[in-house]
Amino acid sequence: MEQIIVVEGIHDLNKIKEVYPEANVLITNGREISEETISIIKAHKDEFEFILFLDPDAPGERIRNEILKIVPNAKNAFLPKKKGISKNHKKVGIEHAKNEDIIEALNNLYEYKPNLKRIEMKDLYNLGLIGLEQSKKIRDAISLELNIGAPNAKTFLNRLNQFGISLEKLEELVLKYERS
Repeated sequence: MEQIIVVEGIHDLNKIKEVYPEANVLITNGREISEETISIIKAHKDEFEFILFLDPDAPGERIRNEILKIVPNAKNAFLPKKKGISKNHKKVGIEHAKNEDIIEALNNLYEYKPNLKRIEMKDLYNLGLIGLEQSKKIRDAISLELNIGAPNAKTFLNRLNQFGISLEKLEELVLKYERS
């Protein structure tokens, strides 16, 4: 099945084309997703595999969630926020990433996979991923290792479950972090 990479703006499209000149890229036209783009996605959701590669910020997450309502089996690429910061440190986005970071993100795709045993908020608490002074630091390290962005605790939990990451895998990553 042919793939379409969904990005937010023309500069993101140019960056993807710099790395993958033959890629099919669809832009959402900035911080929101237009009705026209939603119509295009709906019309082609069964003939193309969609890869959501949106900016690591709140508007990017909002757009990702809107598209996932239409195409729940879309694949997701995440760029860590620190790898998408502009040279003047005032903007964040795909367009500011290095080519090797684009390649890494697009080589580590996640697809929604509901698992039988869902991770719960209490599991995050028991593992020290919420409720402690260093919880955010641990979550960020694990998010970086999993290449799922650097979300807050609630979004972190949602992504773990959406992408079928098991409690055992999460425990393994926490232990790995504690040993380093």
